[in-house]
Amino acid sequence: MAADELSTPLGQKRSRWQRLRHYRLPFNATQAIATLLGVFVLAFLGFAIFSHDPLGGEPVVRLEIPPAADAPKQAAAAPAKAPDGKAENAPAAGPDQHGGKQAAPGQKTITIIDGSKGTRQDVVVGADTADKSEPPGGASAVAADGINPKLLEQSRYGMIPVMAGGLKPFNAYAMATDAERAKAERMPTVTIVVGGLGIGAARTNDAVMKLPAPVTLAFTPYGSDPGKLATEARAKRHEIILQIPMEPFDYPDNDPGPQTLLTSSAPEQNLDRLNWHLSRIQGYVGLSNFMGARFVATEPAMQAIIRDAAKRGLGYLDDGTAPRSVAGTLANSLAIPFARADLTIDQVPAGADIDKALTRLESIAKERGSAIGMASALPVTIERIVNWSKSLESRGIVLVPLTTAMLKSKSS
Repeated sequence: MAADELSTPLGQKRSRWQRLRHYRLPFNATQAIATLLGVFVLAFLGFAIFSHDPLGGEPVVRLEIPPAADAPKQAAAAPAKAPDGKAENAPAAGPDQHGGKQAAPGQKTITIIDGSKGTRQDVVVGADTADKSEPPGGASAVAADGINPKLLEQSRYGMIPVMAGGLKPFNAYAMATDAERAKAERMPTVTIVVGGLGIGAARTNDAVMKLPAPVTLAFTPYGSDPGKLATEARAKRHEIILQIPMEPFDYPDNDPGPQTLLTSSAPEQNLDRLNWHLSRIQGYVGLSNFMGARFVATEPAMQAIIRDAAKRGLGYLDDGTAPRSVAGTLANSLAIPFARADLTIDQVPAGADIDKALTRLESIAKERGSAIGMASALPVTIERIVNWSKSLESRGIVLVPLTTAMLKSKSS
């Protein structure tokens, strides 16, 4: 007799549920949950260690692209065309094993695939055409913005000017025609250089749009997008130059800006900073100092800059504010185009004083044959220059861009 039957009251039998209540598992619920979690962790670790899925965790998209049913027919029906859109006439070329054109000796076959239709087209071209990696025109070819890619080289900061095959940026980006230069040789000339551009877009746009085309525009390397503004200036037939921030006597109390060239820096460091400035815009004919009375008077520091400008085929303009500047002497020793400004026309930014300065420029031009004035892009300055220039030629003087003045002074 079982023990549970002895504990059953007389005359009664235990039900199945009552018997099950006295049954005990060898583990409790907490132990069961812990065991299941352990099994799950071991399975996960095993999958992570032994499974090889290089794209595991990356989103995957599967697309089914049905082949175009009419692609072979279109490829067979389409005549081979050259890149200029005209039918290719290659008498020695015949069909190849794929039904396309087979190149004859001295020719190459280029397969063009239409990405929207999936059609393939074989084009036979001359070997010399297929191998060309430069635009037609050689070194004289220019981009849509007028920049000759042959006159650029890569630096750590971007593209900077360089000579190519004897062609210099000074000549390539000069705006005057031969007839205008010949006229300038016969008449007194005045050149106006408006500087400090590129920082304020509104003021720069006023100078670009309102000033006569012969007025040369000088850009600082600062501003959010000086390159775009410089391109717009060249589109309006303005010559442009790049102003390089240089150390003044009261530096750092008077700071021209980031990457200023310093007399205390090694020439290599100044040249590295110069490359940063050179990369900010393109298409300029030369350089000029932005402030820098101490720097332009220090021959060892200035010599490296003038030498680099000569190597790159650029001219140099001294703004005339530093009497002790050695830029002219160094430029003459290296035979690069050079000019020095005679005066600043809006040193006193009032209409009457600007008019007097412009009259003074005319006198210098008649006396010496040419005169150069510096100016800023103040609204009153722009207004006075525009009004003054309208009747200038009637007084026997011609307004010319900077390169014309530099070449004239060199020839004389």
